[in-house]
Amino acid sequence: MTLYQPFLDHAISYIKLRLDLAPYPIPREFESKSAIVGKGKNQETVVTSSYAFRTPKLRQIRAAHVQGGKALQVLNFVIFPQLNYDLPFFGADLVTLPGGNLIALDMQPLFRDEAKYRAKYTEPILPMFHAYHERLSWGGDFPEEAQLFFSPAFLWSRPKETRIVETIVFEAFRDYLQAYLDFAEQAEPVKDPHNLQAIKEAQLQYTRYRADKDPARGMFKRFYGEEWTEEYIHGFLFDLERSLSSVS
Repeated sequence: MTLYQPFLDHAISYIKLRLDLAPYPIPREFESKSAIVGKGKNQETVVTSSYAFRTPKLRQIRAAHVQGGKALQVLNFVIFPQLNYDLPFFGADLVTLPGGNLIALDMQPLFRDEAKYRAKYTEPILPMFHAYHERLSWGGDFPEEAQLFFSPAFLWSRPKETRIVETIVFEAFRDYLQAYLDFAEQAEPVKDPHNLQAIKEAQLQYTRYRADKDPARGMFKRFYGEEWTEEYIHGFLFDLERSLSSVS
């Protein structure tokens, strides 16, 4: 079992327990992809597996799980709400490289600067954030442009010990996901046309930024080539723009 398999197993089983899931279409070429990297004794097989679901309130619940042995372990787990709900995004980026671990966990807001929105979706989870922030050291500075897309409850850490990932980070992942599904359960559809347009624009801004700045792009290009990588990013990981174009 790999480092982030328990995270993925928990997320899928817990979401199935809480929600009535339907499959979200995954292009066949993205379901699973493998490559051999390194040489000699350092050679590893890297496998990228994709998972996706949807519900009436959540447009896409998806995971990209990269298993590369000692060289690389990654889980990117994101939930995108339907365009008629003002829910934030759930985002978990869990990365382990030979040099250490990178952990990013957040409910990324649609409207970061609106007081009513912060009161609704950020302030209720701040006590949870502070509890974990005391147990996980802050990961340091990150790009200013990226700060627009994270909430004050953004959990960002570079724990040195695998044991911390397996215990404290797993607990945080579990609790953030539970809190997010609580928000989703309580969410009511938005009907005002002006607000619906604002949600659509905010979702597009977020997905375009994430697609353009995806830190995994270089890794995927090395493993699988540029064409597959760009299609994976725009056609699966951050596919809102493509989805809207196909509908129109």
